Amino acid sequence: MAAINRRFARRSLLFMPGDSMKKIEKAAGWAVDTVIMDLEDAVAQNRKLEARATVTQALTTLDFGARERLVRVNHVSTGLAPAEIEASVIGRPDGYIIPKAEDAADLRAMDRLLAQVEKQHGLPLQGIRLFVMIETALGVMNLREICRATPRLEGLIFVAEDLAGDIGCVRTPAATEVFYARSAVVTAAAAYQLHSFDMVFVDFNDPAGLEVESRFARQLGYTGKTCIHPNQTPIVNRAFSPSPEEVDRAQRLVDAFAAQQAAGAGAFTFEGKMVDMPMVRAAEKVLARSGARS
Repeated sequence: MAAINRRFARRSLLFMPGDSMKKIEKAAGWAVDTVIMDLEDAVAQNRKLEARATVTQALTTLDFGARERLVRVNHVSTGLAPAEIEASVIGRPDGYIIPKAEDAADLRAMDRLLAQVEKQHGLPLQGIRLFVMIETALGVMNLREICRATPRLEGLIFVAEDLAGDIGCVRTPAATEVFYARSAVVTAAAAYQLHSFDMVFVDFNDPAGLEVESRFARQLGYTGKTCIHPNQTPIVNRAFSPSPEEVDRAQRLVDAFAAQQAAGAGAFTFEGKMVDMPMVRAAEKVLARSGARS
């Protein structure tokens, strides 16, 4: 199990179709933490080869600045993933996304493939990170095995639309029909020290709805959210960033705890409430998300 990589903020993750250099180029300069170049669902079957070449070109020629660069490949079972990775790895993406992950075998197959690529290209072993999309009932049931499958794994992405189709539920704005799976994914991620990314908000003409859903996802414990339109990313970034008031309170609590420890004191009160270690850890997480130092 790998420790969470703090190099990237990963509040907003924006999907871009892999066959559109114009859209990827726009994303490379947008207010987004992670750009996902998609070779799977966003690309028609007769454009897979073109998308592979476009993503490779984008990785090798575009300046993404501090943005993370991920590639969503097709599932290993399609037979397309090896060629997609072999082509794109020369651009040194920060990681790959496995769609429709359902069991540990999916990750182990990708792990073996990446190990071969790293060896062939003289890359650091275990250096290429993996992310998985949980979008079927079987994937939800096998979360424990998936999370333990490879130390490459760095994050879980919850996909509500595909899950709804798989289990036969009706999607609603409240999303109560997928609440169990949504909670299971974020809980599994926390248990295995992984990032967790909430489902996309499909109505990109409803910024208010997106903000409500993003704030609720953060309350659940998600560390970020996937986006399907550039205009969604500023809203998501704001929702998953601690407010100045939250940062100030967290810093004061951490400072008070340090002072009490230095004085040899145990339990203490802060702003009228008894402080315990879970409260301190929560404050430290707020500071970590904000980039502050405790």
